[in-house]
Amino acid sequence: MFPLEHPLVAVVGPTASGKSEVAQIVASELNGCVLSCDSMQIYRGMDIGTGKVMPKDRTVDYFGIDLVDPGTSYSAALYQRYARDVICQLDNQNTRCVLCGGTGFWMRSVIDDYDFPAGPQTENPVRQKYQRYAQEHGDQSLWDLLAERDPDSAKLLHPKDRKRVIRAFELLADGTSYAENHEKLQHIPQIMPCILFGLSVEPSLLRKRIDVRVDTMFANGFVDEVQTLCAQGFTKGLTAPYAIGYRDVVSALDGKITFEEAKMQMKTETHRYAKRQRTWFRKDKRIMWLDANNYDANRLARQCLASIGKIEKSL
Repeated sequence: MFPLEHPLVAVVGPTASGKSEVAQIVASELNGCVLSCDSMQIYRGMDIGTGKVMPKDRTVDYFGIDLVDPGTSYSAALYQRYARDVICQLDNQNTRCVLCGGTGFWMRSVIDDYDFPAGPQTENPVRQKYQRYAQEHGDQSLWDLLAERDPDSAKLLHPKDRKRVIRAFELLADGTSYAENHEKLQHIPQIMPCILFGLSVEPSLLRKRIDVRVDTMFANGFVDEVQTLCAQGFTKGLTAPYAIGYRDVVSALDGKITFEEAKMQMKTETHRYAKRQRTWFRKDKRIMWLDANNYDANRLARQCLASIGKIEKSL
């Protein structure tokens, strides 16, 4: 158990639910900091397309962003160590920490007793082998191969979810399976005190917000951001399967699709991602859900702060 002076606070939910603004207000009222829990915001220069709170708009200190260059190998295990160190250091300084993001597995890896396999977390030879296989044969062929070797795990994964399909092969190489780990994850105990809030938005309304968000990204210079990163040599990282939006704009810059098509693809992929996020977070019964349909960041932050006060008085 992590003996924190004050419980960690987490604000989670699907993309475009408004959690970043709410988390920043809560952190500011607690005289604390925000720790991003987003597997894409760790990349330097990938700002507009990942929805980072830009420096001019930050009212508190931020951690968990701009950790590595695009395309650099990173993992949940590395994030777990990083985030726990940040949380404990801030707690030792009597500074509150608000964890904010939509990468559910990363969130759970921080607060729950999740033990990652031994083996390399970056430059993993098994990972590299199946990444090459996917590049050469395609995502469906990679999934078919997994279905032959580990049908139980394959049933849990979408063929286009290359990152998790490759992870399933890594776990097989470690003598376990994605299906086994998925089952264990449902029963892993919590080891870090945390008050969890989730922002709930009705699916059809969230789709509209995502569409507006993507339109705003393009209007605010998203294409220029991608061009700059490509010029710096990061094209390979931007075309990775998990780089929603970035790979679409790269395709448009290469003349393979139009920029309007890139925008539409980004919206569709983000809709799918948000659905997966909702499914993941809804399974966690510890989360206190706040109605964010009629979005008002200050109202939602006040609700969080009121609940925090009541919970901490009862501890």
